Amino acid sequence: MKEAIQVGMDNYPAIQAKKNQLNSSKSYLKETRTEYLPDFNFSAQNSFGTINGQNGPLIGYRGLAVSSSGPALREQSWNAAFGSLYLTNVNWDFFAFGRASERIKVQQRVVNRDEADLGQQEFQHKVRVAAAYLNVLAAQRLVKVQQDNLSRTQEIRRVIVARVKNGLNPGVDSSFANTEVSNAKIQLTNAQQNEQEQVNQLSQYLGYSTPPADFVLDNTFVVKNPVMPNAASKQPQENHPVLQFYKDRIQVSDEQVKYQKTFALPTFSLVGTFQGRGSGFTLAPAINTPVAYNTNYFDALNPTRFNYLIGLATSWNLSSLFRTKYQVQSQKYLSLQYKDEYNLVDQQLKNQQALAETRIGNALKNAQEAPGQIKSANDAYIQKVTLYKNGLATITDFQQALYLLYRAETNTYIAYNNVWQALLFKAASTGDFDLFINNF
Repeated sequence: MKEAIQVGMDNYPAIQAKKNQLNSSKSYLKETRTEYLPDFNFSAQNSFGTINGQNGPLIGYRGLAVSSSGPALREQSWNAAFGSLYLTNVNWDFFAFGRASERIKVQQRVVNRDEADLGQQEFQHKVRVAAAYLNVLAAQRLVKVQQDNLSRTQEIRRVIVARVKNGLNPGVDSSFANTEVSNAKIQLTNAQQNEQEQVNQLSQYLGYSTPPADFVLDNTFVVKNPVMPNAASKQPQENHPVLQFYKDRIQVSDEQVKYQKTFALPTFSLVGTFQGRGSGFTLAPAINTPVAYNTNYFDALNPTRFNYLIGLATSWNLSSLFRTKYQVQSQKYLSLQYKDEYNLVDQQLKNQQALAETRIGNALKNAQEAPGQIKSANDAYIQKVTLYKNGLATITDFQQALYLLYRAETNTYIAYNNVWQALLFKAASTGDFDLFINNF
């Protein structure tokens, strides 16, 4: 069982998907922490063009204006030369009322949520693998019961046919025997079909692309009860992996409320620029005098003028006060939704725990009755077979004894399996898988 669970944890695609989701969140958290750093840009350009200036106002809309500087001449000049520009720029939003730190906290909560999501996915998959394992065991035992039943019916048919041929029993008894054999074969086929379906389900949970030829499983779960079927969980209810995931969803949403509130406040920035510029044009001796120029590309690469700028800036979009208000309000309602879902799951788990105790109690009662039932049924079967062989019982008496033995064998295997199934249900409802896996 433990080996099967480990294989499922290592191979099941849904588990791997959750792990990759968690790794993605952790990587994004690292990126988020770097966003508080200032923007440091360096650019260099070489260009060729004219420098005609013109007096008048303009605005560069979406970067469509051309930056050409020169004297405002009386006439258009088509003289062109090369120019160069080297620019280093620093922009740093150094204070925004905790916006950067709140964003980091949000992403940290996302990482915690994804860790809890992986945890609850792993826990639920352990339960799924264990349940499928028990189902395969039960299906295999039912196949064995049907095979034993078929063997018995075939052996009895041989006896009945011999007695009918010798005139010791009516011929109709052989018809009854043939019917029982056919029915046993049908039941065996159905049991084998059910076994294959359960094997396919277990194979899927183990991450196998195709089911193995044969599953060799531990028969402990169909021949004995757990060591401590009524053991109490030592894990608090709020630590249930599923509840932990729902709790982290709430915390992510609450942190996003704090983060969104910062968008209603202004941002303070530090800006700095250092610029070097080279040009193939030389200074004109007087206004309206043609400017001398040099078309040598390499002469324009050398910067001859430098400028720097340092300043503080603040920006505050007052409209964000109204937008942020409703964004925060929407996020708060989302937090309330997550809290309601948490309460619903919490209530369901508590109800399941109460039901699990009842199921364990009933399963234990049935398991206690099973040994006595199969012994009585086996004794009755032997008695009826003996009486029938000696002509002291009818075929109907024999069929009834055969059915009782078949039912007793089925109930015995199912009774023990049901105890383990009930214990697994308790482990799932309490979030303490050790209740099941360490109870061999």
